[in-house]
Amino acid sequence: MHGKAERSLTEKEALVEEAWHRALDYELEFGCCPQCVLSVVQELLGGVSDELVKASHGLSGGGALEGKGTCGALTGGLIALSTRTGRDRDKLHKGRGMKNFQIGKELAEAFEKEFGGFTCEDLQQAFTGRTYDMWKPEEYKAFSDARGSKCAIATAWVTKWVVRKLLESE
Repeated sequence: MHGKAERSLTEKEALVEEAWHRALDYELEFGCCPQCVLSVVQELLGGVSDELVKASHGLSGGGALEGKGTCGALTGGLIALSTRTGRDRDKLHKGRGMKNFQIGKELAEAFEKEFGGFTCEDLQQAFTGRTYDMWKPEEYKAFSDARGSKCAIATAWVTKWVVRKLLESE
């Protein structure tokens, strides 16, 4: 169900809602929020390679499960947007590609407004009232138990936002 054929508003809204549900389900079942975002974008709109999904794996949990970096769902969303609006390899010498940064800034600002921060630790704090060392098995389990479906909701929210934005640009 991808391609750039003319889609009606109804078809676009159905894809946006499908993006939410798939991302939520994937995060709850498989984890690794950036891979979930990118997998859903790949399935619904195309333009994301299997290699890119694989490469995003280490970005989960704020990067290598360290918590200090950008939330993996947000990172996955920024990567998905960049697959369409980012600077091509053969154009590195042709400026910064500010359009892509502007769209990414819109996502990041909306995400911060919705979830209270950018980093995995920001979200851990917002979702559970504390942060966790995800390299300690008991801490990882405590975080998993305490967060419930909140990370999945953040993943679904990002995916829905990104799919909507990408459909608007078709």
